[in-house]
Amino acid sequence: MIHRLVLLLLLCGVAAYAQTASSTSAVTGVVLDQNDAVISGAQVTLQEMRKTTRTDEAGKFRFDRINTGEYQLFVTREGFKAETVRLILTARPLAPLRIVLTVADVQQEIVVSENSTQVSTEAASNQDVASVDRQMLDTLPSLGQDYIGTMAGFLNAGAMGTGGATLIVDGMEAVKAGVSASGIQEVRINNNPYSAEYARPGRARIEIITKPGGAQYHGTFNFLFRDYRLNARDPFALTRPPEQRRIYEGNLIGPIGNGKKTVFVITANREEDDLQSVIFARTASGDLRQNFPNPTRNTEFSGRISHQITDKSTFAAFYSFQDRVTKNQGVGGFNLPEVATNTRFREDIARFSHNWIVSPKLVNQTQLLLGRYIAPTESVRQAQRIVVQEAFTGGGAQADFNRTEEHWTFSQILTYSSGKHVVKAGVQVPDFSRRGINDQTNKLGTFFFSSLADYQQSKPFAFVQQQGRTKVIFWEMVLGAFVQNEIRMRPDLSIAVGLRYDWQNYFNEDSNNFNPRLSIAWAADKVRKTVVRTGFGFFYDRTGPGPISDLLRFDGERLRRYVITNPSFPNPLANGQTLGAQPNSIVRLAPATVIPFILQYSVGVERQLQKTLALTASYIGTRGVNSFRSRDVNAPLPPLFATRPDPNFMVIRQIESTGRMAGHALEVGLRGNVTRYFNGMLQYVFGHAWNDTSGINAFPANSYDLTGEWGRADFDIRHRFNLLGTVKAGKFFNLGMNLALNTGAPYTLTTGRDNNRDSQTLDRPMGVGRNTLEGPGIAQLDLRWSRDVYLTKAKKDKGPMVTLALDAFNVFNRVNYAGYVGNQSSPFFGSAVAARPVRRLQSSLRFTF
Repeated sequence: MIHRLVLLLLLCGVAAYAQTASSTSAVTGVVLDQNDAVISGAQVTLQEMRKTTRTDEAGKFRFDRINTGEYQLFVTREGFKAETVRLILTARPLAPLRIVLTVADVQQEIVVSENSTQVSTEAASNQDVASVDRQMLDTLPSLGQDYIGTMAGFLNAGAMGTGGATLIVDGMEAVKAGVSASGIQEVRINNNPYSAEYARPGRARIEIITKPGGAQYHGTFNFLFRDYRLNARDPFALTRPPEQRRIYEGNLIGPIGNGKKTVFVITANREEDDLQSVIFARTASGDLRQNFPNPTRNTEFSGRISHQITDKSTFAAFYSFQDRVTKNQGVGGFNLPEVATNTRFREDIARFSHNWIVSPKLVNQTQLLLGRYIAPTESVRQAQRIVVQEAFTGGGAQADFNRTEEHWTFSQILTYSSGKHVVKAGVQVPDFSRRGINDQTNKLGTFFFSSLADYQQSKPFAFVQQQGRTKVIFWEMVLGAFVQNEIRMRPDLSIAVGLRYDWQNYFNEDSNNFNPRLSIAWAADKVRKTVVRTGFGFFYDRTGPGPISDLLRFDGERLRRYVITNPSFPNPLANGQTLGAQPNSIVRLAPATVIPFILQYSVGVERQLQKTLALTASYIGTRGVNSFRSRDVNAPLPPLFATRPDPNFMVIRQIESTGRMAGHALEVGLRGNVTRYFNGMLQYVFGHAWNDTSGINAFPANSYDLTGEWGRADFDIRHRFNLLGTVKAGKFFNLGMNLALNTGAPYTLTTGRDNNRDSQTLDRPMGVGRNTLEGPGIAQLDLRWSRDVYLTKAKKDKGPMVTLALDAFNVFNRVNYAGYVGNQSSPFFGSAVAARPVRRLQSSLRFTF
């Protein structure tokens, strides 16, 4: 009886195995270019199964034991257009696939990785990326179509350099997108965080991908409108200021000729902002609360033509123009109307791109940008400036300044794919510029008072005035080079190892700035639903043009800066003295100054919860080494603070690289279709960050004792929560949302006095360190409701369409106070003097075809 039962079980097992074997198939194929040459190193993803492989030397790929059903095969390769193949697997064997990739447009060549929520071991497929495509951009609340501002909450200030976040546009470093809002296809933050191709880590980098040309005509026109009647009142304003904002923006895409070889993209933007600032100050006559207009007019235009020269070569030419005029800038808060300035910014940019598929294994990408701008600033009123610390600033602006620049940027990148390796190498010139400055600021002088009582008693603590040659011209050069190898060790293990080199002029003695980078991704289970990622990287900083111009202007010869402590008022000089006879103030670079760098390292886990939903959890550590700071090395000597070491000079501002920083963060994220109705991203970060400098322009309280400077970083926000996504629960319920919840940022307690006579009011009470106070947190919810109306019976993705939308920012009108005063001598000590924007409504109309 038992042996019959065993035999029956064996027969059932054989039958079950036969049935399983017959219900699975292998998916095989070859990837070719337009000339039937094999393409090795192409990434092939079977999306529903979350399986990824690369083509071998013969261009072939294979997936074994795939269950019957419907699938999509997604194929990408640098320099080629992505291809999607739909498969239906049955019990019958599937014939080998033949997939042909065509050469990409110049802009499309950048988009080689799928914006997917599928967990993968590819280096550029990290799921803690914040990525928003065109469809989501159209549905998210965005004030004035400022998409970068919408996503700024996903950046990490501790990973940024001196110049802030780095902007990458179509694979090239830039200072702005160059196209209007509707010309943007996708925005990413933290994509491939340890890539050697970029100077900054992922959380300090914003990548923008612009729309490519097309063989059919498409266009978008947007009209946005805001009016003060729909806004709440600012808590520091007595009345709602009569503001209005109008934006006219759009793009046109289409072919030139038959559209087979040449296409174009045109974008345009016109902004008419009639905004007003809120003055909240206290003068000798009492409190002053006033609204003051500062209108802006901004016009932008861009055009690009892309031409396919051969089957393996494309070329694109791009031009953009911007003209922005602002009146009465610089007024608001403590600043009275008499310190207003008028500014103008005019810029022209030309960019050329070439993409050449040298062979199926080798792709060359070359980009060149040429640009020039002029940015004059003029004071509305010419008079001596009066600054009463954190009470009011009046007199005159004395801000006459003109900046000009001619610059070019260059990038050449080679990508070689062979077997398990994808090797990238390139040379980059992020900035090669000739900069001109005409600095006529502070030519009449500025008086500084510690308190309102001192002002009423005519007792300033310092007087500052500039004289001499106001013009300076200098060259700024920044160079970079990198090599990186992404290795597919096994289907469940990939390693990316790279090395980057950065250099900038004026720091010629510091020429060993090599940045090693490493990232590892390992699938911890057989079905590859769990991926463990770890990595580290060194990232060198840059000074930017500001400190360089300070070194050249204030060298003791060109532009002389005179600082007089405890002067008389209103005439700072007594007994017939002349300003030229006073000691000069200079700026210099410390002999041992080097370029700072940060070391970032992390380990995290990604888990595929559902087909289109991924959970991430990561630890991120950051170390800042040789951070920039400024220090007055000629400050009066303690304990009497009576004389300066070198009587021939007053302030000797020395730029040093002696600071440090340490940060730790735990980050949890959820990305994809969180529910049936909600699609988007959620991020929670718990972190700590400490440093002993606030940046290259920051001075310590005591230039001879830096022990009290180590404390919470300015950007140390312990808890941060960000939610960005859309809710679709019916034809009339299409809601975009942006929720930000943060705890407070620190600020510093100061006496407001210049007891050490260094001409600055940074003195702190005895035993008090830097950033020991904390402001309140913020909570803000932004919503956007939109409704699409199709004008014809054509298919929804082809017919003309009108979209009506209403955005509400800070929906609950929560007062998020900012700008807390830590100056004990200020009449506003311990209080907030500003707030983030109150509730505002924005209506918009969009027409697309």
